[in-house]
Amino acid sequence: MKIIYIFTIGLLLTSCSSQSQNTSDKTTAENTMTNTSTSFYDLSVLALNETDTLKMADFKGKKVLLVNVASKCGYTPQYTDLQKLHEQYGDKVQIIGLPCNQFLGQEPGGKEDIAQFCSVNYGVTFPLSSKIKVKGGDQDPIYQWLTKKELNGVDDYKVGWNFNKFLIDENGKLIGHYESSVKPLDPDLVAAIEK
Repeated sequence: MKIIYIFTIGLLLTSCSSQSQNTSDKTTAENTMTNTSTSFYDLSVLALNETDTLKMADFKGKKVLLVNVASKCGYTPQYTDLQKLHEQYGDKVQIIGLPCNQFLGQEPGGKEDIAQFCSVNYGVTFPLSSKIKVKGGDQDPIYQWLTKKELNGVDDYKVGWNFNKFLIDENGKLIGHYESSVKPLDPDLVAAIEK
């Protein structure tokens, strides 16, 4: 009798544990589904002037090219081609530069320094954000979305250096990630913008 009783209790405990695990798995799945449905258009970032906000929802119907930029990097001359891209394809794509100082301190200046540097040296007229973190514990929500499959619904990506490029389509879907070495006027990137 005691053996049957203990066996029955053991089955009940196992069943409860299994139900608890199933509930936990279901909750995790629901959270993942919620994360997957996170919209690019829910995101925003403070503009370089630290007064205005760049809302991604304002760019619906247009592609968006997000580039983490820096003033003292070997890739900094890409600003020239980013500006050309902005001038030639501004009706199709919104370029946004996001200054970041996480790679060997290559964006050390304040907002005035960055604005002046970009204007004087490269004639930049596309919008720039305030300085943000593109990786690590204080990663900006935009880069959380860009780099995590559970949020962007496409894939996981790593920002390895300055001037990584992420292309979003007209409907807010991530359609391309380009490493720093890919120039802004690279035929593949231009073709993706023209498509």
